[in-house]
Amino acid sequence: MPAHPVQPGRTPDRLKDRPTWLISRAYARSTALLNAGFEAGGNGLRSYHYRLLAALEQWGPASQAALGRDTGIDRSDVTAALTELESRGLVERRVDPDHKRRNIVTITPQGVDTLLDLDAVIDQIQEDVLAPLTAAQRRQFVSLMSRLLAVT
Repeated sequence: MPAHPVQPGRTPDRLKDRPTWLISRAYARSTALLNAGFEAGGNGLRSYHYRLLAALEQWGPASQAALGRDTGIDRSDVTAALTELESRGLVERRVDPDHKRRNIVTITPQGVDTLLDLDAVIDQIQEDVLAPLTAAQRRQFVSLMSRLLAVT
């Protein structure tokens, strides 16, 4: 069933205080802000490109399959995203000499520079997402969300 924007004040009472509802609404809001932020300042890149560049910068060269697992991006989507990053000179793919059917991906110096530029985009999006909260509430929110995710 397709999702539609929820009208403020039109949430049924049975839902409005349920954590699953609140999490899904926060997800929808953060996703909208993420998409808008990358549309405005991402130079045609998206959050999944950012995830791939961040993983390569932090952990070094990796296979496409490992990048998919590490970033939560489907393998076929990883291939398409890496093709775009490669066409922009942000990553390089080379055949793994030990496994000829596997590509090893490396971030380029230009990719590192782009990642730094995208950090500013992401920082602003985080600010927008957490704008209603005080600094202490932001720390508490991140801590609580981290605990919820550690259960999985």
